[in-house]
Amino acid sequence: MIDVTDKHCRFFHRLLAPHARLYTEMITTGALTHGDIERHLDFNEQEHPVALQLGGSEPDALARAAKLGAQWGYDEINLNCGCPSERVQKGAFGACLMAEPTLVADCIKAMQDVVDVPVTVKHRLGLDYEESYSFVRDFVGKIYDTGCRVFVVHARNAVLKGLSPKDNRDVPPLRYDDAAKLKQDFPDAIIVLNGGISNLAACDEQMPNFDGVMLGRAPWHDPSILAQISKAWWPELTALSEEELIESLVLYADKQVDQEVPLRIMVRPLLGLFNGRPKSRLWRQTLSDSKQLNGGRGDLIRTAWKKIGPAGPKFS
Repeated sequence: MIDVTDKHCRFFHRLLAPHARLYTEMITTGALTHGDIERHLDFNEQEHPVALQLGGSEPDALARAAKLGAQWGYDEINLNCGCPSERVQKGAFGACLMAEPTLVADCIKAMQDVVDVPVTVKHRLGLDYEESYSFVRDFVGKIYDTGCRVFVVHARNAVLKGLSPKDNRDVPPLRYDDAAKLKQDFPDAIIVLNGGISNLAACDEQMPNFDGVMLGRAPWHDPSILAQISKAWWPELTALSEEELIESLVLYADKQVDQEVPLRIMVRPLLGLFNGRPKSRLWRQTLSDSKQLNGGRGDLIRTAWKKIGPAGPKFS
């Protein structure tokens, strides 16, 4: 989710799903060591609970990054052991780390030693075409021994040679049964399922076997899934009306523009909001118009919404 789940995206998603746990894009230890810490770690207070997802393979560097995350107020530090991109392969982290469970355990311990918030892991089921359950069971067992109790499991292998990052989200077969075995073998761990979940029905189907589900790209393409899940799982919450949602986004955008954040960055996560609704193309066109975005303010969001018209009293 690099360059996807930035703080503007997360603020928007929080409006749709007040009780969901949000995760940052993967931030490398190098970016925090040599880059702009505030740009990478700043987030909106409304985002809580929010987890900082880190990429790296050096225990000391990860400990420094985790400590920074805790100081900035993140509720969880998550180590990414699942990303298969060429960038992380060159840096020997992400999914590559699944081949080195002892190193991962050392990284987890180093982070646990310097923070009081939970340190968690996101990982795949295996590497390349090795699909034995024992591989992931032994990997999780090694990390479990450190005291880590939260595992976000992308229920596919990561194929490091021959598949693009995009293909790695679709081509390796989903193995939900193997992911569910982890809950049986580690019953007191929190096992969260990731991969191939794109609608409420899929979430409902898998929840009996897991402690939670993580949605990846699905809310980027169709944010309404978050509102649907929130309405179904937390019916006691009062959902925002479409007008309330739009006005919240307008206010947020104006505050960010006043801080010299370009409007185009803030509206990127909104483009798929009304997918499938008549005239939704007008929404996307308006919020993609460079002439209107340059120098624009939040009222452009309101203008785009009025072009398609509200669907009803509640957004879902």
